[in-house]
Amino acid sequence: MKLYRLISKQTLPVSKSEAWDFLSNPKNLSTITPDHMGFEILAGGNRAMFPGQIIHYKVTPFSGYSTKWVTEITHVKEGEFFVDEQRFGPYSLWHHKHFLKAIEGGVEMEDIIDYKLPFGILGQLVHPFLVKKQLRQIFTYREQKLAELFGTINTIENQIRFESI
Repeated sequence: MKLYRLISKQTLPVSKSEAWDFLSNPKNLSTITPDHMGFEILAGGNRAMFPGQIIHYKVTPFSGYSTKWVTEITHVKEGEFFVDEQRFGPYSLWHHKHFLKAIEGGVEMEDIIDYKLPFGILGQLVHPFLVKKQLRQIFTYREQKLAELFGTINTIENQIRFESI
């Protein structure tokens, strides 16, 4: 069983509470997702985030292929972190931790996503040029969009990296 990890860090010149207010609102996810993904919340995104919240999405990860994705917000520590886990969707496993840490002049956001692809060896073969590439595009877009909305402290510290675990 091959597991992958994506780690993304970004610093923004905003308060921790301002970053939390934006990032913990499910409605803002479409703002920081590339338009070509056809991202749409179908249900469950109309309340402030809480543990046990189920959110249904429609997403088009690749041209000509759209799918529904259901996540559950499993953990929330107000202003500090939240965790979303896929219940149904394109991955065999998707566990996404979002952390916020106050730093001098702003906030550091860190995302850690542990994921597993379906289809065994076939999923592993397409990971480098299809899935990994697309996740990098999504998080690069998100980084650029957040910098556009809030500014950035130091782009050298912003990073996206992948690991096999």
